[in-house]
Amino acid sequence: MSSNTIQLFLNPTAGRGRAGKRRARIIQLLQQAGLDIEPHVSQHAGDLEKQVLARLQEGAKRLIVAGGDGSIYEAVNGILRSGMEAGLGVIPTGTGNDFAKACDIPLNWEHATSLLADRIAANETPRKIDIGQFNDRFFANGAGVGFDAKVTRVAQSIRIPMGDLVYLVAIFRTMIGGIVTPRLKITADDFQWEAPVTLAAVSNGPWIGGMFHIAPMAGNADGRLELLIAKPVTRRRICSLLPKLMNGTHIEESEILHHPVTSLRIQCDELIPSHLDGEVQPLQSEFEIKVLSGALDLL
Repeated sequence: MSSNTIQLFLNPTAGRGRAGKRRARIIQLLQQAGLDIEPHVSQHAGDLEKQVLARLQEGAKRLIVAGGDGSIYEAVNGILRSGMEAGLGVIPTGTGNDFAKACDIPLNWEHATSLLADRIAANETPRKIDIGQFNDRFFANGAGVGFDAKVTRVAQSIRIPMGDLVYLVAIFRTMIGGIVTPRLKITADDFQWEAPVTLAAVSNGPWIGGMFHIAPMAGNADGRLELLIAKPVTRRRICSLLPKLMNGTHIEESEILHHPVTSLRIQCDELIPSHLDGEVQPLQSEFEIKVLSGALDLL
């Protein structure tokens, strides 16, 4: 493998299958800039992470992921697990593209590809991006415990192509089964909380689910994470909060508690759902979370 070769990882199922149809054009745009590209296609969940780890162990130094937040999640875990230095470029071809928004990457995938190719060809210095650690896994944009994790699971089961609206539909479907409010003990730096909650969200970037401006104050290069706790709420109250969640004006609502953190611990007496960058995790009862400042080189 040449040290100048750039490894391109594409998830053909990202964006409800749209990413796979864009493969040839993405490669063409990258090659037009004079880049030497070696393409790889993810075959199933977890495969992209394994492929990234394998290429890094073979000496790869620059990677590009064409996919959504789940694809970036896998790539980041491959990079951080390897313990090696590597630059990551992102071409947003997913549904929500929350990480791309947080990094000011254009959501027009062709424009994003051309700009990325130009930056790499010009050998521009990568940006340092913070990464979150969640027990033994890593997240690029956000983690959640409770209601939003259940919504994520429901959203993944919806196969009808509807863009960002899939998360809104998933919220209403999740509410049909009732709002579970587990009692959480949260310890974070100089902050402590112990009470029932609807959800606890830990944000590295400002958006989740493509359309929800959950942490407008979040920046993924500021060395901290944003903890948001939603106290127990009714179905009717969730419906009234949704517009505020979309435009980022929910922070001052009485049910919302916000605290910036660099590390935190969440404990529960029962196994509860969680997600990392929209990827559902195994049921767990204890969560150790911290920010890894400047852990990712973004091409």
